[in-house]
Amino acid sequence: MNERRALVILHGKQAQNEEVRAAILAKREQGWELAVRTTWEGGDAQRITKEAIDAGYPTVVAGGGDGTLRDVAEALVACGGKASLVLLPLGTANDFAHAADVPLTPAEALELLETPPTPIDVGDMDGHQFLNMATGGFGSRVTASTSEDLKKVLGAGAYLITGLTRFSELRSSFGRFRGPDFCWEGEFLALGIGNGRTAGGGQALCPNALVNDGVFDLCIVPAAQDVVGTFRTLLNGGIHGLDTVSVTARLPWIEIEAPEGLDLNLDGEPHQRTEMHFKVLAGVLRVHLPTTSPLINPSALPTESATTAL
Repeated sequence: MNERRALVILHGKQAQNEEVRAAILAKREQGWELAVRTTWEGGDAQRITKEAIDAGYPTVVAGGGDGTLRDVAEALVACGGKASLVLLPLGTANDFAHAADVPLTPAEALELLETPPTPIDVGDMDGHQFLNMATGGFGSRVTASTSEDLKKVLGAGAYLITGLTRFSELRSSFGRFRGPDFCWEGEFLALGIGNGRTAGGGQALCPNALVNDGVFDLCIVPAAQDVVGTFRTLLNGGIHGLDTVSVTARLPWIEIEAPEGLDLNLDGEPHQRTEMHFKVLAGVLRVHLPTTSPLINPSALPTESATTAL
């Protein structure tokens, strides 16, 4: 079987992207057999991924934003990780790709086809998988309500503009959090459960997260008396601002109760729940990442003998 073959799943909006077309043609000239399928509506990415696995493709390329990446990753996990994943970042935020140091130009991104895949973790919330981060509270509402037109014009900055225009809606949520040797409850403004590090167009909610350590990085931003001031600290201070106002932990599973309901966003997929259970699915997805990716803990990589045995 020819291992230099992959199926590219391209978000429908990128079907006429000439830079992508040129990058794919260049890899074909280098001996790669690359088939291309485009999505048209919700569910297409998962369906095409399953078809690729049934057809024996050893690698699937996810060409789109964080939502496309989530859909393909979820389908690969559901199929037992039979194929590896390459990221072709073509979205607005590309939060996971940014944090992983995946190149944002198509030609450079497709060069990762030449690198060995790394087993990484995937997050799971009650059967829904996410690769990058689950966010909750005001930030997730901003992400969900940011228009596609605004993102086209302003890119990742659209999330900030939407947040600023919705300051009048800023309110806290109440939640009870439990994990191994961890318990916290109270009012909070924002929540990040990170496999990756950033969300919402580059906000580093979990700046030290790793994708192959078997745990989530949990970040809770409690609601202070000066709610607007706390939010401004987050916007202006970045990572350093976050350190001054957040509760953090590193946990393999997390249970949350939110009696009044909690708005959640799993890599672009909105949910609303009163009770939820998060767990790490350790090492279930093989992804082609740069060998120097800051999301990878080198000491947790499988040894050469173990990789050969797999």
